[in-house]
Amino acid sequence: MTAADNQLDRRMEQLHTWGPYGLLGISVVLAVVPTGLMDGPAEWPAAGALVLAALALQFWWHGTRSRRANRGRTPSRTGTAYYVVRWAIAFVLTWINPFFAFYAATGYMDADELIPGMWRRLGLFASAVTVAGAQAGGLPFRSWVQWAGFAVLLVANFGLQALVAHATEQEEQRSRERAETITALERTNTALQQALDENAALHAQLLVQAREAGVADERRRLAAEIHDTLAQGLTGIIAQLQVVANAPDLTTARVHLGRASDLARHSLGEARRSVHNLAPVALENTGLPQALKNTVTEWGERTGVRAEFTLTGAAEQLHEEVAATLLRIVQEALSNASRHARATRVGVTLSYLGDEVILDIRDDGRGFDPVAVPERTRAGGFGLDGMRARAERVAGALTVESEPGHGTALSARVPLVRHDS
Repeated sequence: MTAADNQLDRRMEQLHTWGPYGLLGISVVLAVVPTGLMDGPAEWPAAGALVLAALALQFWWHGTRSRRANRGRTPSRTGTAYYVVRWAIAFVLTWINPFFAFYAATGYMDADELIPGMWRRLGLFASAVTVAGAQAGGLPFRSWVQWAGFAVLLVANFGLQALVAHATEQEEQRSRERAETITALERTNTALQQALDENAALHAQLLVQAREAGVADERRRLAAEIHDTLAQGLTGIIAQLQVVANAPDLTTARVHLGRASDLARHSLGEARRSVHNLAPVALENTGLPQALKNTVTEWGERTGVRAEFTLTGAAEQLHEEVAATLLRIVQEALSNASRHARATRVGVTLSYLGDEVILDIRDDGRGFDPVAVPERTRAGGFGLDGMRARAERVAGALTVESEPGHGTALSARVPLVRHDS
């Protein structure tokens, strides 16, 4: 509620409290001055008693109103009784002297405050009867002209007051609706603020989870890179050094020492690129087909296994992430073939087929049971799970076909995402 509304309520409160006193005083003055207190009609003693009764009634109501202040201006049985008694006193006083109609007009001011519901119309009508009777010349009437004037004045008084009462009720209804709307808006704003606070907390939680997921993903990436590069390079170095240890002559030992040195340099470069999340060394200066061909050839020379690379379809420059994924899958597959398959022949085929790229790796090794692979991967290494995770990271898929004694076939299918995408 605004300051203006509070000020208006205070003024209305003062009007309802002191208005009856003022109107009663005006009525007494207008009734006494023209005739004089000692020269008035015989009803003056009764009028004086009624004026005193009216004052006593106002004092009583003023005290009752003060005690009921915390309940607001709400109609009640006590207020209705006060209205009826006051109207009766005003009616008799007006019968004695029409100037007391000013006091009777008090009923127009507070009928909405004192009388509940539709009964306030009856209160307004009763007050209109008293006022219209005084306006028509005073009660009792002595001619039909007074009665006719009374009827017209009664309709005018009651109609006007009923119209004002209706407008007041409509305004009160709108005020209640506005108050209810404001209350509903406050509840909505409170709920919205709570939702915003909850969303802020959820956003902060999601940020923490995203950071944790990013850390975990980076750890998995580094672990996979180490497994696919450093571990395989170290394995190759160990193999070459074992050959050196059993070499029959110095020339053979130097050849294998050179290969071990090349593997060490290659592994060092891969380690640096893994830390900085760069493309593999093999893709640094060549496209994927040439990188795969070089990888297969070098692996074959190093292991002594017959290895062949085949390209089908028109080669395109792939996005570096897709190309790196396929190269890592081939490196892991060749590492598995050298360590586990005991194969004598390995074939790698890269196929460009419209909107996808297919990478097939086949060997004639001893094969394995795919159902038992999860137990082996839990025992150590990344293996098939790592290759599958790499393919899925670029929206691809990896399938494995193998059985003991009949070799292994891997097939990775990934979307063809061009370098300029």
